[in-house]
Amino acid sequence: MSERRFQLSYPWVVVGILWGISLLNYLDRLLIASMRDPIKASIPMTDAQFGLLTTIFLFVYGVLSPLGGYFADRYSRKLVIVGSLFVWSAVTLWTGFVRSYPEMLAARAAMGISEACYMPAAVALVIDYHRGRTRSLASGILMSGLYAGMALGGTGGYIAEGWGWRAGFHLFGFLGLAYGVFAFLALRDAPKISKGAVGSGTNAVVEDSSRLSVVELLRGLFSSFSYWLILIYGILLGITFWLIYAWLPTYFREGFELSLGAAGVSATAYIQVASLAGVLLGGAVADRWSRKTVRGRLYVPAIGFMVGGPFLLLMATTKVLAVAIVGITVFGLAKGFHDANFMPIISQVVEKRYRATAYGVMSFFSVGAGGLMIYVWGALKDAGLSLGLAFVMSAFGVLISAFLLLGIRPRAEAE
Repeated sequence: MSERRFQLSYPWVVVGILWGISLLNYLDRLLIASMRDPIKASIPMTDAQFGLLTTIFLFVYGVLSPLGGYFADRYSRKLVIVGSLFVWSAVTLWTGFVRSYPEMLAARAAMGISEACYMPAAVALVIDYHRGRTRSLASGILMSGLYAGMALGGTGGYIAEGWGWRAGFHLFGFLGLAYGVFAFLALRDAPKISKGAVGSGTNAVVEDSSRLSVVELLRGLFSSFSYWLILIYGILLGITFWLIYAWLPTYFREGFELSLGAAGVSATAYIQVASLAGVLLGGAVADRWSRKTVRGRLYVPAIGFMVGGPFLLLMATTKVLAVAIVGITVFGLAKGFHDANFMPIISQVVEKRYRATAYGVMSFFSVGAGGLMIYVWGALKDAGLSLGLAFVMSAFGVLISAFLLLGIRPRAEAE
């Protein structure tokens, strides 16, 4: 391949490299959900304590996400991404060796520290390389790596049944460290140009010579009414998504009397396959729609959730497994529409100089709310309340979030 052709294709190479890291990112964090029973048998804990394992991860992850975004905006996105991968892979490996609940809690907190830096840097790097015509599709393909990680995380139950729960953490910890070496060698930051430069092509990022202080940065974000709407939207969806990630395997196992492995796969595979279709379809449609109206990227997820919310409600209220699978599958399609367009929407609201920080601040509120609700519903489950009620409430939150999108006032995109 000629150097010129490689330069033109490298933005998609970046997406491919980050796709693999995204897979490991969500696989490692969600392994624990599909191995609940064997972990609880080895390290005794209540359902509330088990929920706290994910809550502490999300709390640390959420608190540090704005800092991770700030680092990605100010320094090298590549080094932030690769460093995060190395650390969380080492923590995954360590998790397979823990022997007590306090150790497990510490491991999950360490996982939150290490993963907080990845997503703000990754989504910002993709936006750096893909502008205008390919932005939503490229973002969607990146997010599909998360779905693959979630789906593989659901196989943790099968690994636990065959080789014990510790083997899964050991295996994927080693794989992450090896992939980190590859990513360090193959990944590079987008080239930067000075203001006013011409003929720079689609792979260049405008260099802003000024260095914003943290106060100036936060003032720039929170002075935007549309960014406030994004935060509320992110909170509602964060609650829904994290309840699904943490409790849907348990809900399927107890509600439909499935085995550990079958429940893990049923609760992850269908929604992730549907979300994969959603990011590809939603990304392509949004890229095309955005050429006709600046609100095109907003309309795609808004329509998706207007349809997906009622199907999530159907999943939460049916007693028939096949109907529940249909419900979560349609919701997964709508989630894909959201994932393909969320960072592109943020980029239409905030300035380029702090788009990674904007994503990180949003993660702080979204993940924090989701983590809190995971613990709350673990405690309510201990008290005898049904998990189905949590998903019913989430369905109404999804519908509200769809209308919040329509209130956002986006700016025109720079090609």
